[in-house]
Amino acid sequence: MRNPAIQNDFSYYRRTISRNRINNMHLDIENEVNNEMANRMSLFYAEATPMLKTLSNATMHFVSENKTLPIENTTDCLSTMTSVCKVMLETPEYRSRFTSEETLLFCMRVMVGVIILYDHVHPVGAFCKTSKIDMKGCIKVLKEQAPDSVEGLLNALRFTTKHLNDESTSKQIRAMLQ
Repeated sequence: MRNPAIQNDFSYYRRTISRNRINNMHLDIENEVNNEMANRMSLFYAEATPMLKTLSNATMHFVSENKTLPIENTTDCLSTMTSVCKVMLETPEYRSRFTSEETLLFCMRVMVGVIILYDHVHPVGAFCKTSKIDMKGCIKVLKEQAPDSVEGLLNALRFTTKHLNDESTSKQIRAMLQ
């Protein structure tokens, strides 16, 4: 999402390899990506957030393959992870234990990633009133950070969640993400 040039760079690589094949210039064949892998990589990078999409698909596959396991087990785990991150970020005592800014950013990224994952896995999503995630609290914690460090995370919530624009989402939460 923050580096769209990767897809363009990969397309350039594919065109260059194709031209080299046409001109019989087999320069470094052992490091060349085969067509099937190149196609799969292209589809992977076509997503706005490719890793999150892959995690979401894997989690959905896990939930659908393990029908004997209640979906609540998965969503409860995700909501607990979100709550832990939120508390770590909003509590000065815990936050003071972070020794670097990178740890703080990592915690925010995990919180947002898990919210998005929850929103994709849970039937009604993370934004409804019955959600076990305190969305208002999470958004508030993000907005209290330096704007340049959280704008991408807020955009991820705005544009990669599944249920933000549902009617069950409160107007207050929508307004917080405008």
